[in-house]
Amino acid sequence: MYPRSPLASIQKFHQELVALRQDLHAHPELGFQELRTSGIVAGALEALGVEVHRGIGKTGVVGVIRGQRHDSGLSVGLRADMDALPIKEEGNAAYCSTVPGLMHACGHDGHTTVLLGAAKYLMQHRHFNGTAVLIFQPAEEGLGGAQAMVEDGLFERFPCDSIYALHNWPALPAGTIGINPGPMMAASDRWEVTIEGRGGHGAHPYQTIDPIVVAAQIITALQTIVSRNVHPVESAVISVGHIQAGSAKAPSVIPGRALLVGTVRTFSDEVQQVVESRMRALIASVAQAFGATAELKYHRSYPATINSAKQANFVADVATDLFGAEHVVRDLIPSMGSEDFSYMLRKRPGAYFRLGQGGAEQGRLLHNANFDFNDAVIPVGSAMFAALVERSMPLEK
Repeated sequence: MYPRSPLASIQKFHQELVALRQDLHAHPELGFQELRTSGIVAGALEALGVEVHRGIGKTGVVGVIRGQRHDSGLSVGLRADMDALPIKEEGNAAYCSTVPGLMHACGHDGHTTVLLGAAKYLMQHRHFNGTAVLIFQPAEEGLGGAQAMVEDGLFERFPCDSIYALHNWPALPAGTIGINPGPMMAASDRWEVTIEGRGGHGAHPYQTIDPIVVAAQIITALQTIVSRNVHPVESAVISVGHIQAGSAKAPSVIPGRALLVGTVRTFSDEVQQVVESRMRALIASVAQAFGATAELKYHRSYPATINSAKQANFVADVATDLFGAEHVVRDLIPSMGSEDFSYMLRKRPGAYFRLGQGGAEQGRLLHNANFDFNDAVIPVGSAMFAALVERSMPLEK
């Protein structure tokens, strides 16, 4: 077991962290609007004596903690996201959201609290030789807060030799750590197709170029791209999430235009390029075959979240020492969801790992109106963050 487990020390102020987490839960804020949240974070860090830097990437906060010694020149980054989602909460906890239409449905209130717990432990002990950089990131939910922090000079101002982030995971038992030395989350791309045909009377379709028929053929053709162009051991998903054409109030009218909107998820740049290229060719050719035209707009959003093998194995080893091998999953199946920590991992080696919190069997899933972070696992996450710092930059060798 780990010779200096932070877990027992952190458990002593567990209830203090629970109160903080529940306060954050009751006051959710959307991306780049985390003024109250970032103020609480900065204030809590300052109260601990942490060196605080505000306004990194708009509403981001960075805390700097130096160990008892820092002549090693080493530095480790720890990241937590802070923003909430535009979802109306349906739970019944006493600390439910007080902001109509907003809630912490992804557990970022818990992630923020976990990192503050690690900050308190690290300041109390400072048992490491180097610098810990605590990164409280805004706007993870689709707005690219990590990219904003990177572009704001995050790693130039606060150099990090390696960087780590966690995310709660309802599908894992509470207290379990899940990791994979490779892809953890997929790249997320958004696309839309505008099909131009020729409208007319539904009783005389031969006089039209029906964009709905073209849209249906395109949807079917898209489903062949992955099965016929992507190697079976690779992964990719093409989904159509929106169709718009015509009017339900005018069923006898064939419209002149149809719109398709969807997403693509991939784990590698090569597969991403293949999928986009084949989409462009298929969409144009299918439309042409029916005498229509189709324009594809393809937007690459978050890149894939790919763990560095060395850092991922390090996370697994530290977790094993802390909690035992039975509480560590070293080959966690990657998720086709996306995560903007990927922008940081493209700049620095590091790892993104899962903090099991249970609840999936009760339907308490991420982005669900009944979701709530499991306060019982706060010390586990805080201990992991703290141990990554202490083990990466040992005070005594």
